[in-house]
Amino acid sequence: MLYMALNWSSYIKGFKAYLQLEKSLAQNSIEAYQRDLEKLVHFFETKGIAPQPQEVNITTLREFLRWITELGMTATSQARILSGIKAFYKYLMLEDITSKNPAELLESPKLKRKLPEVLDLHEIDQMVALIDHSKPEGMRNKAMVETMFSCGLRASEAVGLKLSDISFTDEFVRIIGKGNKERLVPIGRVALNAIILYRDHVRSHIAIKTGHHDTVFLNARGTGISRVMLFYIIKDLAKKAGINKSISPHTLRHSFATCLVEAGADLRAVQQMLGHESITTTEIYTHIDRAYLHDVITQFHPRS
Repeated sequence: MLYMALNWSSYIKGFKAYLQLEKSLAQNSIEAYQRDLEKLVHFFETKGIAPQPQEVNITTLREFLRWITELGMTATSQARILSGIKAFYKYLMLEDITSKNPAELLESPKLKRKLPEVLDLHEIDQMVALIDHSKPEGMRNKAMVETMFSCGLRASEAVGLKLSDISFTDEFVRIIGKGNKERLVPIGRVALNAIILYRDHVRSHIAIKTGHHDTVFLNARGTGISRVMLFYIIKDLAKKAGINKSISPHTLRHSFATCLVEAGADLRAVQQMLGHESITTTEIYTHIDRAYLHDVITQFHPRS
C-alpha cells in the first residue's frame, strides 16, 4: 500500500507542475486539485486495493463517487472532485502514461442553481436618490451606479473603464472583459449624461496621477477607484435605502440582465452584452423571469 501511495504521489506531483507551468493556475487551485486526488488514493486504501492510475476504470470511479456521497459530501464538492479527476487523467494522457480517461463518461451530479439577488428599477432609483449630489464623490457615485446598471458591467470592468472606451456620439462603450475579450455595449442616455456631468464638473478639477488620465472613475487622490471602495459604496447605498438583500456591485449586473429578459430581449443579445462565453450562463436569467411569473400567479390568481 505504501508503494501505491508513493507511486500516485509522483504522478500527482507531476500534475501539479503541469497545472502551474502550463495552465498558470493559482496555488490555492493547485492545492485543491491535490487534496481531491488524495481523497481518491484514500478510497483505495480503505478498500484494500492498490491500482495504478492506468488500471483505474469507470466502475471503480463510480464506487468512489458513492463512497464520497456516503461521507456526506455535497453535490458541489462531488462535481469539483470529479472535475479534478478528469483533468488529472487528461494530463496522464498528454504524458502518454495512460491511453484512456476512465472519468470521461462520468456525469457530474446535478447542481441546484442559486438565483442571484436582483434590484428592481424602484430600488435602484431609491439608491440613486440617496446619493449626496452636493459632494464631488456624489456625482461620481451616481455616474458609476447608472453606468453599471445601464451596461451590465462587472466590478472590475467598471473600475477599469476608460474615457477613450466611451463613444459619446454613438452611445456605445467598449469593454475589455474576462480573458481580455472585447465587447461593445450600448449605454443609456441617463448614464451617459451622468458621466458627462461628472467628467466636466468634478473629474476636471482633480489632480490626476500619472497613468490614470484615461480612467473614468477616480478617487480624491487622483487614481482609479478600487473594487473594495466600489463594493462599499454600493453596500452603503443599499443599506441607506433599507434594501434587505445581499447586495454587491455584481447585483447591478444581474439587475441589468433581468430587466432585459423580463422585457422580452433576445437571450443571445443579452449574452453578447454581458460577455458570457456560453449561452447556458445567460439562461439563469430566464429562471429568474419564471420565478417572477410564479410570484405573480401566487399573489393575484384566485386559484393559486
